[in-house]
Amino acid sequence: MTNGHHVVVLGAGYTGMFSAVRLAHRTRRIDVKITLVNPSSRFVERLRMHQIAAGQRLADHQIPDLLAGTGVTFVQGTATAIDPETRRITVDGSTSLGYDTLVYALGSSTDTGKVPGADDHAFTLNSPEIADRFAARLTEVAAAGGTVTVCGAGLTGIEAATEIAESRTGLRVTLISPDEPGGMMGAKARAHLYRALDRLGITLETHARVTKVLPEGVELADGRIVRSDACLWTAGVKVSPLAADAGIATDDRGLILVDATLRSMSHPEIHAIGDAAAVRLAWGQLHGSCQSGLPTAQYTADTIARLIRGKTVKPFRFGYYHQPVSLGRRDAVIQFTRTDFTPRRQCLTGRGAVMYKEMVNGSPLTTYRLSKRMNVTTIISKGGRATHRPAA
Repeated sequence: MTNGHHVVVLGAGYTGMFSAVRLAHRTRRIDVKITLVNPSSRFVERLRMHQIAAGQRLADHQIPDLLAGTGVTFVQGTATAIDPETRRITVDGSTSLGYDTLVYALGSSTDTGKVPGADDHAFTLNSPEIADRFAARLTEVAAAGGTVTVCGAGLTGIEAATEIAESRTGLRVTLISPDEPGGMMGAKARAHLYRALDRLGITLETHARVTKVLPEGVELADGRIVRSDACLWTAGVKVSPLAADAGIATDDRGLILVDATLRSMSHPEIHAIGDAAAVRLAWGQLHGSCQSGLPTAQYTADTIARLIRGKTVKPFRFGYYHQPVSLGRRDAVIQFTRTDFTPRRQCLTGRGAVMYKEMVNGSPLTTYRLSKRMNVTTIISKGGRATHRPAA
């Protein structure tokens, strides 16, 4: 690679922002231009979206402010096409950006397309604007003593249901899922979760599959209708079709297939990170989360800096270490995990867990600010011996 290198980062979520800021610091003494492309100028704290949905006001962090002093150029717009052969990106259907290296960090969003009516009658946490509209609807529903349904009892659904139930007195909350809430936790952490759900008066509909979302309820596979004055959909995710449409090799979900250095299997000048990448390690495949996303961003920024300097790179290594879940503002549970995300015996609950979770939620912004002047690591665990072996 030569000097005058142009790196374009698509997406300014947790991973895209970190990769841009860290790469700027790592290449500050060489001729590298970095451009960050994102549809909105607001940095979205996805870890706190359930708080917005419950009606809480969060700080408005602007991307240009977070980039100040880094030398990174911010382009506000939506990437609408990629031409890997000419190495050009089309933004908003007209503007064209050339690149030498592309960091693909477009992330994922809630998928409302698989269940009839979900797209028309359910809210999501895909953006602060949608979450704000849901919060406004909750105010109306709570005033009438109505019911809200949260569909999906993964971590997002659990956090949303508990936040809503705690902050909206007089509102009935029903959590609907085909699986048991906290099924990925150990017995002690799961017991604490169920006590919190019971304390907050949340009704559980487990082993229940939603087949249709209606204007005033959700229909289950057994034919029952669960009344719902407002429905929040948190079940299932999808990724942008941009990579697949461009002919970049992807899996059946649209995630970019990457090698051991997180470079596209079909186009090695493209690096995929976070939810956009199908990252497989010896112990299994990463799932979308900030916990694994930030390490992929850190690794990729370091990898690109090394490649530009003509140096070799080592394979990406990572292991999970915790599963933090907020249960409203006054309770939380932290399940500590093995490398492959299976639960250990240890967990943290109560006030200590609340403080721990708040530290986790606030750590990305602190990391960005510190990364302007030093190399800050987000890789707590490299997975031990399991990640020394090549993926199967």
